[in-house]
Amino acid sequence: MRLINHRYQRQIQLKEIGQMGQDKIAKAKALIIGAGGLGCPVLQYLAAAGVGTIGIVDFDVVELSNLQRQILYTVDDIGQSKATTVAKKLEALNPEIKIESYNIQITNKNALEILENYDIIIDGSDNFVTRYLINDACVLLDKPLIYGAVLRFEGQLGVFNLADKMTNFKTNYRDLFPKPPDLDSAISCNDVGVLGVIPGIIGTMQATEALKIITAIGKPLANKIISYNALENTFYDFEIISNANSSIDFPKNIKAFLDYNYEWFCNSNLDVEPLSVEEFDVLKKQEKITIIDVREKGELPFVDEFPFTLIPLSEFENLISTISQENKIVVFCKSGQRSAKAIKIIKEKYPNCQAFSLKGGIEAWIKNNKI
Repeated sequence: MRLINHRYQRQIQLKEIGQMGQDKIAKAKALIIGAGGLGCPVLQYLAAAGVGTIGIVDFDVVELSNLQRQILYTVDDIGQSKATTVAKKLEALNPEIKIESYNIQITNKNALEILENYDIIIDGSDNFVTRYLINDACVLLDKPLIYGAVLRFEGQLGVFNLADKMTNFKTNYRDLFPKPPDLDSAISCNDVGVLGVIPGIIGTMQATEALKIITAIGKPLANKIISYNALENTFYDFEIISNANSSIDFPKNIKAFLDYNYEWFCNSNLDVEPLSVEEFDVLKKQEKITIIDVREKGELPFVDEFPFTLIPLSEFENLISTISQENKIVVFCKSGQRSAKAIKIIKEKYPNCQAFSLKGGIEAWIKNNKI
C-alpha cells in the first residue's frame, strides 16, 4: 500500500488530481525566468505543490524597491543574488524537491541549453528582449510557455506554444506581438509603477496554469489571453489567432537563433545614439560631460564612482529645461531602456544637443569595470 505524503494531502484529495496527478507533479520540471514580482508567487506555489525540479534564472540582486511586491525577500536579503536567495528559501519551504539556480542573464547563447532540460517554461521577465528570446527558444524546442505581464493596476496571462486539445492549433508570442512596441508604448513598471498585489495575482495564475498542464486537468489558456483590471475589478479574455506577420522575423532554426540580435530587434526603432561603456570611460577622462541618472530614487546599484545628476524618467519631461546643453550629455539607467527614452525627449526639445544613452546601462558599466 502506498503511504500518503501528508504534505500534499489536500491536493491529492482532489479527484481531478489524486495520487496519479501528484506523481506527475513530482516528476515535472519547470523553469521560471525572473525571480521578481511574477516569479516569486510562481516559485512559492510550485515548490509548495511539489513540482519535482524547479529552475530559477535571474542575474539581478535584491533591492529595497523590490520588497513592495517581491514577497520572497526581506530587508536582510538586500544586495544578495535573487537566484541564490530564492533557492535557499524554496529548499527551506520544501526540501523534497530539487532547486536549480542560474545566476546569469539569459541570452540566445545559453537559452537553448538551459530550456531543453525543462518541461514547462514560465516567463516572469519584465522586458521585450527577454520575452521574444524566450518565446523563440520555446518554439524551437517545442516547450509550452506561460506568459505573464503586469503594469499599474492591470495584468495579463496566457499560454503559448501549447496545442489546443480539440483543434491541435497553437500560437506563440509573435502572433500576439509580431513587432515590439514603439518607444512611446514600451513602458514598464520602472516607468509608471505597479500595485504590489497585481504580480501576486498574475503570478499565482501562472502557477495554476503550470499545474493544469502538468496534471492534464481543466482547460489551459492555450491561444488565449486573460486581462485583469484591479480598479474596475474586471476580467476579460480574447483569443489569439495565427498572425501572418509573426514568422517574418522569427529565427527559423538553431543557427539563426544563435545569430539573432534581440537587442537590435527590440530597439531598432529607437533613434538614439548608444554609447558603449568603453566610450563612456574615455569620454569621462577627456571631456567635461553632464551625466544624468534617470532611475527612480533609491534604485540599486548605487553609484559613487563619478558625479551625476538624478532626474527620474517620470519627472524628466518637466525638468528637462534644467539641463545645461553646454556639455555633451550621457544618460544612464539600469539596463539602457529608460535612458533611450530620455534621449528621445531631449532630442525632441533640443535637436542639436549632443546626448547619448549608455548602452546596457549602469549594470553593463559595473560589469565592465568589475566593481
